[in-house]
Amino acid sequence: MGQIIQFVSKSERERIRLIQEARAIYDSIFPPTDPMSERSGGAAARRSDGGNLA
Repeated sequence: MGQIIQFVSKSERERIRLIQEARAIYDSIFPPTDPMSERSGGAAARRSDGGNLA
């Protein structure tokens, strides 16, 4: 008793599924690093080019 049921549209479920799938592919290519190296600036150094691939 007291449960709240939230309606989620089909398009929203598909959007969430695609985001999860994209995240899984990204993580398989670029495995997440441990939290200690992220705090030391490792993540900032990799993204310093603003995401440009060239």
